[in-house]
Amino acid sequence: MRSFPIGSSLRVGALVLAGVLLAACGRGGTKADVVQAANVPASFDVTVLAEKDTQFDFDGAPLTAEDLKSAFRYRQEEKLPMGSVILKRGEKEKVKNEHIIALARIAYEMKFSAFVQDKDGTISEVRAKAKDSDGDAAKQ
Repeated sequence: MRSFPIGSSLRVGALVLAGVLLAACGRGGTKADVVQAANVPASFDVTVLAEKDTQFDFDGAPLTAEDLKSAFRYRQEEKLPMGSVILKRGEKEKVKNEHIIALARIAYEMKFSAFVQDKDGTISEVRAKAKDSDGDAAKQ
């Protein structure tokens, strides 16, 4: 009868355990849906569409960034929901950086959450922060 050393049996056991773990992780298909981030709400209070010439479509009316800010200010004064705003692609216009920057500035100033939906349906949060001047950074 042949005896096996303990070190060899431990190696074989470790290899078998690794194979079982790999098989368990590899089982099943991959998800095709994009999982939403934890901070994306299930529904949005306001939906805005991107329009040409860096304008926004809000409730069917084309608005500039300043007009949109005024419309949002009115909603806040009237105590209408303004916690989350989503910017989507318009019928004829895609979301441009200018749209995102304008919405981010408005959201920062008025303290609400802004989100953008990409053409593939992915929703991302837009965040802005105040730009520190060189003098303020040198004082600290």
